[in-house]
Amino acid sequence: MSDFPACKHKKHQARGPRRDGLRWLAAEPYRVFFALGALWSIIGVSLWPLFYALKLSFYPNIVHARLMIEAFGGAFVLGFLGTAGPRMASAPKLTPAELLVLLALHTACGVSHLLQKTVWGDGFFIALLVALLLSLVFRVLRFRKEAPPPQMLLALTGLLCGIAGAVVLNTELDAERFRFGNLLLYQGLLLPPVLGIGSFVFPRMLGGDFGDPKTAAQSRAKLLRAVLAALLIVASFFIEAYSYTRVGYALRAVVALLYLLIEVNWRTQQAGSLTTGLFWALGLGLAGLGLAGVYDLQHVSVEHLLYIGGFGLLMLVVGSRVLFGHSGDLDGFFAKSRWVRFGVFLAVLAATTRATPAWVPSTTVSHHIYAAWTWGVLCLLWLVWHRRRFVKRDEEE
Repeated sequence: MSDFPACKHKKHQARGPRRDGLRWLAAEPYRVFFALGALWSIIGVSLWPLFYALKLSFYPNIVHARLMIEAFGGAFVLGFLGTAGPRMASAPKLTPAELLVLLALHTACGVSHLLQKTVWGDGFFIALLVALLLSLVFRVLRFRKEAPPPQMLLALTGLLCGIAGAVVLNTELDAERFRFGNLLLYQGLLLPPVLGIGSFVFPRMLGGDFGDPKTAAQSRAKLLRAVLAALLIVASFFIEAYSYTRVGYALRAVVALLYLLIEVNWRTQQAGSLTTGLFWALGLGLAGLGLAGVYDLQHVSVEHLLYIGGFGLLMLVVGSRVLFGHSGDLDGFFAKSRWVRFGVFLAVLAATTRATPAWVPSTTVSHHIYAAWTWGVLCLLWLVWHRRRFVKRDEEE
């Protein structure tokens, strides 16, 4: 799988887009969706300062949440799987027509939520994930030359959770079903892919290899662990929503921790400032899962350790890995940089600032504003930092 996104070992000369730019972008849709996701993230957090400045006529909690998970998180899931999925199955890459459809659905989703058309926004989001899922499944069944890694089952689980969560939240709801739908959408969309994709990519981010199974028995064992992790994560959502809140959180945290410990070789062979960001993201994410179960009455604030420090920072770090690899400068990912450390600091600051109201309620308004500005500045800096890598190509590709 030498052509998996960002897996080059050497530094190659990069170049700009070719004349067949749309076909090139369709083959590597992360270049579009990573940038769009970061922009939607800035829009999503900016709603809070605008609201507190009396510039909005509505309370932005639902709009903010949907933009951050569907327009921001969904864009990174779409960009990564749309690029990596066909390659891992040695199947044809996405076509320009597919790219335009996915782009239109993603944009319609974000705009609808921004206009407070939640039902329409969720509908476009469901269509977006279904379109991506069908595209990937069709390629695997029709064109594959080799089976995708077993861990990718968790990535598909994330797509199914996102679809199911959006569907549930647009039906008649009682308190339990509402919580179940929220968990499927807000955590189920991202947590399984983090585990599945992470177990495949994190070793490469530490300077090692993908750790592909060498035998059929190893493949079966990895598949069994992926299936078990997926079932337990979904079960934890059901347990938390309908039965024992703390048990659900604890089960999810334990499953995530054990799966990563078993599947990933954490021996660091190369390390840079972004590697430090990876460990901060994983630490904050697991802390968010664990503490939200302990402080379940304040779980919304505490869970932002997971959403901002875990999912958010992790998407920027993994996105950086892909951008460096595909622009022909893989060594740049492992560089040590004060600016990168500053960016990681901003992510940690935004996460902890947003979580603080759980313990100090009087800081709710000010910390909403501070966290929003901090995260918005970080995403803007990230876009500026990678501006050339979004359009540079690895000469070997």
